[in-house]
Amino acid sequence: MNFGRLLIILAIVLISTVLHELAHGGVAYLLGDTTAKDEGRLSLNPVKHIDPVMSILIPVMLFMMGGPIFGGAKPVPVDSRNLKWREWGMALVAVAGPMTNFLIAFIAYLVGVFTGLFDSYGTASYIMSEVVLINLGLMIFNLIPIPPLDGSRVLYAIAPDGARKVMSYIETYGIFIVMTLVLLFGGVLSQYMMWAMNGILNFFSFLTGGA
Repeated sequence: MNFGRLLIILAIVLISTVLHELAHGGVAYLLGDTTAKDEGRLSLNPVKHIDPVMSILIPVMLFMMGGPIFGGAKPVPVDSRNLKWREWGMALVAVAGPMTNFLIAFIAYLVGVFTGLFDSYGTASYIMSEVVLINLGLMIFNLIPIPPLDGSRVLYAIAPDGARKVMSYIETYGIFIVMTLVLLFGGVLSQYMMWAMNGILNFFSFLTGGA
């Protein structure tokens, strides 16, 4: 195992997931819920956001497995009762996180392409490439519509009441579902994520004229 590369991966995952959670909390605040702010979670301090399993264990496991790397941080608290548009407001809060990762990935891609880093070798090139790939991984994984992932919040907004009750029950066991998904279906998950990531990278290449 290359511990230098692992430390780089963990640092990127941590920074990216902190920004992901800040996006959730920031949009919630704009929509009327101050819970995250009141609990001190609208902060860049990583200590307030680290989750031992999602921020460290899962990224390390995925690094060792050689698949796409993603992770997570402690979810920022959001009280949907305080949000404008209730379920749709919650859907906007949920989408803010993955879209932040998409934006980070696109900016890093632009930097890598137009500075020539992607055409070179070395630590800087590796870091920029991993910023792109990890943030795409975070976006794609979080958009899977399974509680407690962000995609489920969008599904919840359009689901009938019966389905919402089932989703609320499933969310109670959220962390175990995520671990099971990674451990038992890692191969299928990796293939799905690689297919989606390649599609987005082709889209980035198209936007930059294939540079």
